[in-house]
Amino acid sequence: MATIEDRVAIEVDGQSLAATLVTPGTLLPGVLFVHGWGGSQDQYLSRAREIAAQGCVCLTFNLRGHVETRPLFESVSREINLRDLVAAYDLLAARRHVDPSAIAVVGSSYGGYLAAILTTLRPVKWLALRAPALYIDTGWAMPKLQLHQSQDLKAYRMQPVKPGENKALAACQAFEGDVLLIESQNDRVVPQAVLQSYRSACTNARSLTYRCIAEADHGLTSEAGQRAYSTLLVNWLAEMLLGIRSSGDDEKRAAPAPAPALPETPPQELHAGAEQS
Repeated sequence: MATIEDRVAIEVDGQSLAATLVTPGTLLPGVLFVHGWGGSQDQYLSRAREIAAQGCVCLTFNLRGHVETRPLFESVSREINLRDLVAAYDLLAARRHVDPSAIAVVGSSYGGYLAAILTTLRPVKWLALRAPALYIDTGWAMPKLQLHQSQDLKAYRMQPVKPGENKALAACQAFEGDVLLIESQNDRVVPQAVLQSYRSACTNARSLTYRCIAEADHGLTSEAGQRAYSTLLVNWLAEMLLGIRSSGDDEKRAAPAPAPALPETPPQELHAGAEQS
């Protein structure tokens, strides 16, 4: 197996000793989780741990306006939150052991909407959307909390929307990776018409998996709904990872092998008779 080498220093007694840290060189897929409006990264931590155990580097984070930045809840806009998502993606993609060509983005509701748009700004290989919301393009920089006041989103979400009429759907139409689309059967926030608009938009996807969680509401408030979503997501990602590993992509993502080992000759400046070992 190829390896990655990092030159490091060992600090001891005021001195710095040169050292080299050698780690497995195979790069790992990255998975970025985006919570919904009013949610937090905590909703995805258990799933991130389970998926990380499959050999992925996972990142969860809080969008601005939530948890530690709650005071911004009333003023944060879609424009600002999309910048949050781009920054989170860049942090994950820059991690040393992450393969930037194998990143999955998982989003729920508002986070799913933002995740779809992200695919136009950054490379995404897999896109998983649970009950993705849909918003009218106008008022992009307006506080997100005001959208329901200035836009008739309830009526908008009850009718079919074409990709040419919405930036998130246009992004889905242009996306050529694999898509998982999950509906909640009893969703009163994101009705089935929205899911059908997303589904119809994914015309160029390499694959499209569509599932409906029976008896589930938008927030997955039942334990059964939570378990069903976790199972669908983890199994789908496992299938996607199996596909790239069986195709030999792991070997392509391995770091170059190090140079041949040097002969173990002692330094010339050692004094004669000094112990050499």
